[in-house]
Amino acid sequence: MDPVEPMGRENDTSVTKFILLGLSSNPAEQLILFGVFTAIYLVALMGNMLILLLVSLDSRLHTPMYFFLVNLSMVDIGYTSCTVPKMLANYLSQDKSISWAGCLSQMFFFISFGGIECLLLGVMAYNRYVAICHPLQYGAFMSRRVCALLAAAAWVMGLTNSAVHSSLMSILSFCRSNILHHFFCDIPPLFQLSCSDTQTNQAVTFALGGAVILGSFLGTLVSYVYIVMAVLRIRTREGRLKAFSTCASHLTVVSLYFGTIIFTYIRPNSTYSQDQDQALPVLYGIVTPMLNPIIYSLRNKDVKRALRKALARS
Repeated sequence: MDPVEPMGRENDTSVTKFILLGLSSNPAEQLILFGVFTAIYLVALMGNMLILLLVSLDSRLHTPMYFFLVNLSMVDIGYTSCTVPKMLANYLSQDKSISWAGCLSQMFFFISFGGIECLLLGVMAYNRYVAICHPLQYGAFMSRRVCALLAAAAWVMGLTNSAVHSSLMSILSFCRSNILHHFFCDIPPLFQLSCSDTQTNQAVTFALGGAVILGSFLGTLVSYVYIVMAVLRIRTREGRLKAFSTCASHLTVVSLYFGTIIFTYIRPNSTYSQDQDQALPVLYGIVTPMLNPIIYSLRNKDVKRALRKALARS
């Protein structure tokens, strides 16, 4: 039985499920992709869960920086888990369908975690800016209450942003093809399949989504500009190189994340190509969550010490 049949508008039938074709329709390539993404997913899960475990066990890691990293790890676990397991299952199954309710739920969680991650990266950049540029006022600027409010605001704003997009998506009609050349349900390809007018949805994506993404990106960028200026004032060459090394790794991941996510969502939907652009979410939705614990935490001497301490206990 072949589930991949487009539904025509002339039969006045609404789409009740979608077919996720994934990144490749070649069986041999699908097996390779299954192995690659299984490895990436396991690394992402283990890395982020390790951060959660170490911070909970070591009281010396109960600082604002690790508080935000714990939030980031929780987001990254959810971010990868809302798309990768379904993609892996599809690579091993003939049935690649997902119900409309499942599709909408997947989109809601993916956009939620993506928005929260954007905001958390901005907050973390601000935290580093205060620590480096205003060390004497750090305790006042980044108190427990302030940190809790910033993290809560990131979660609430990310969830609200996604709820608006999902609500608007739920009222669109789908009566043409039900085939998505993608590995999950995302906003741009769903717009292209809809037989409704999506101008309002696209305007909200630019306005609300743009505010979350571009606002976080600009906040992150400004924070790092001030951090680099402070680093340049370090007198010792060794100190400058160490600081630049840390900043460079952080900026690489941030640039990868924001660059791909901006290119995906902040542009006219008419320029979106399911075949050409389907790999972009792999970078910001799968690869970046795998890299975050390595770049932000596991290279840190405090985390290494906590890991050695935990291993010694066991």
